[in-house]
Amino acid sequence: MLGLIGKKIGMTRVFIEEGKVLPCTLLELGPCVVSQIKSDDIDGYNAIQLGFDSVKEKNVTSAMLGHFKKANSNPKRKLVEFKSFDKEVGLGDSITVDQIFEEGDFVDAIGTSKGKGFQGVVKRHGFGGVGGQTHGQHNRGRHPGSIGQCSYPSRVFKGVRMAGRMGGNRVTVQNLKVLKIMAQQNLVLVSGSVPGAINSYVILEK
Repeated sequence: MLGLIGKKIGMTRVFIEEGKVLPCTLLELGPCVVSQIKSDDIDGYNAIQLGFDSVKEKNVTSAMLGHFKKANSNPKRKLVEFKSFDKEVGLGDSITVDQIFEEGDFVDAIGTSKGKGFQGVVKRHGFGGVGGQTHGQHNRGRHPGSIGQCSYPSRVFKGVRMAGRMGGNRVTVQNLKVLKIMAQQNLVLVSGSVPGAINSYVILEK
């Protein structure tokens, strides 16, 4: 599986044939440094570890400083492992976006969705609320309504959709098309939306 680490820059749109407008997301991908190569003999599986987004040495532990010095690299803020990496790479190599992706490829974007905090059932699950203000109801427009039964089973079943924390989850959006690659700026334009806020980390995989 081929992939790179990047950041979400923001959303825009492109005009395609016949005057159609296509929403798309601009991503900054790489360059990523190969910070570790894992083998089946030593680690029990084959994978490579990529690092992205440089960070000051004072903000990194001594153990991680030694880890990056083995790869002759500056400390990186974000580390991600990719299994079954098809390309031949060496420790300390820098991988750019044009080495992995091509225009027209279909990719998967992995990120952390925006956190919404504690939300009610209308926003979280799309409930319609109890109803209008008729029949004696008052200030119950966005309430969940009844959640259990009477004498049997005398409890609330597990998994009932209720209010709670929403967002902040790892989300994968599949089959996004690579519309344009700007290799000199390390930028990629993909169709559709990508999970996460602006400047949040995104993993793009083929």
